[in-house]
Amino acid sequence: MKKLSELYEGEGYDNIWVKGIKINSKEVEPGDIFVCVKGVTADRHDFIEEAISKGASCVVVDRSVTCSVPMVKVKNTNEELPLLASKFYDYPEKYLDIIGITGTNGKTTVATIIQELIGDSCGYLGTNGIICSKFNESIRNTTPDSDRLYNYFRRFVDSGCKYLSMETSSEAFYRHRLDNLTFKVGIITNITEDHLNIHKTIENYVSCKKKLLMQVKDDGYSILNSDDTYFKEFEEIAKGTILTYGKNPSTLQIISSNYFIDKTDITLKYQDKLYSFSSPLLGEFNIYNLCAAILALISLGFKIEEVIEKIPNIKAPSGRVEFLKFGQDYHIILDYAHTPDAFSKIYKLLEPIKKGRIITITGSAGGREKEKRGPMGKLVLEKSDYVIFTMDDPRYEKVEDIIHDLTSTSTKTNYEMIVDRKEAIYKAFKLAKKDDIVLVAGKGIDNYMAIEDKYLPYSDLEVIKEYFNRN
Repeated sequence: MKKLSELYEGEGYDNIWVKGIKINSKEVEPGDIFVCVKGVTADRHDFIEEAISKGASCVVVDRSVTCSVPMVKVKNTNEELPLLASKFYDYPEKYLDIIGITGTNGKTTVATIIQELIGDSCGYLGTNGIICSKFNESIRNTTPDSDRLYNYFRRFVDSGCKYLSMETSSEAFYRHRLDNLTFKVGIITNITEDHLNIHKTIENYVSCKKKLLMQVKDDGYSILNSDDTYFKEFEEIAKGTILTYGKNPSTLQIISSNYFIDKTDITLKYQDKLYSFSSPLLGEFNIYNLCAAILALISLGFKIEEVIEKIPNIKAPSGRVEFLKFGQDYHIILDYAHTPDAFSKIYKLLEPIKKGRIITITGSAGGREKEKRGPMGKLVLEKSDYVIFTMDDPRYEKVEDIIHDLTSTSTKTNYEMIVDRKEAIYKAFKLAKKDDIVLVAGKGIDNYMAIEDKYLPYSDLEVIKEYFNRN
């Protein structure tokens, strides 16, 4: 808690206490500052009265308004928000070596591996929540707005974290949530088309990804995938020392790999020396994820030998190619795949290890990226023996219309539609025979289903557990 006079100059501000910062009027509590940021569909200036009715002690605006509490006028509320949040929480970002990870796929896995390899002195912030040795909580956005973000930074610092492994989404850069941060390490995993509902073009999407590398500290490190299509483009603008990974000649080069149902054997080359080891993470894409994480630790001063020694004992992130075992004689894989590229990588992983059929349960989110549905559905139908299409955050679209889009570019008929996701999963398990692989894709460990403007409680993992507890 701070006095308003510690944040802004104004008459009487020394007598006003500020409890927190909010940008959602529905979440305002007595004593909060309400910052009127402007989003794509809403201008928080329109909700000032609601915020005041809930006890806002002050409002921050960038246009003239009339209100009954102290008003601070700034040039741009969106730009002001991170500056205010940083000041309110006593600049916590200065006490963290922040490792930012962006890319189309692999952000969660890389960020999780880094945290696990470093240990208790490292926090994690991203799709799976905010996690450190002192707390483990879910959050709504991969990269939250600044009012929450700097609060989380403060909590990490107060919990003894020296490092923070953080997913940085392209949308967060697009919405300027990270403009005032600098990164000790910036990692680009890969680039394929995604989030074009926001960015409109692949060029705009890549431009947002570049911002991470441009915000790397001068004495920091930019870690790049040398096999990625956009590698040269990233290399040209990257700040700090550039480290690379991939099959192409790189700082950390992938020499060979062998795949099994429960492990991947890998040989890497670093500084002209070969390192061979086993990883519990499956698939070629996870070799790339692992290389990015290894280089991150090397850049922070850890020795490669001590990093590799820990790798056989790391755990795959929940909901990322996660094999679930309940005593069944077939395989269940829970994964977050929701793009053609992600599905392509999973099926490439499954091809050499499958003995039975592949049954896939999937859908596509409503209100975004309709252009990916046809190619994704076609790929899923080609690579699966049977597909059950179902709901996946339909929002305001009809599930039946989304599924029509998914099947529109394929002539295959090896599928059915079951709108209710729980029923779809149950049906897949009833169809599964010995050695089959049931891939439950799209939601990972999300704990909600987005229907219209509501986030209703839902979890694939809980549905799966419930099935085996009842049978």
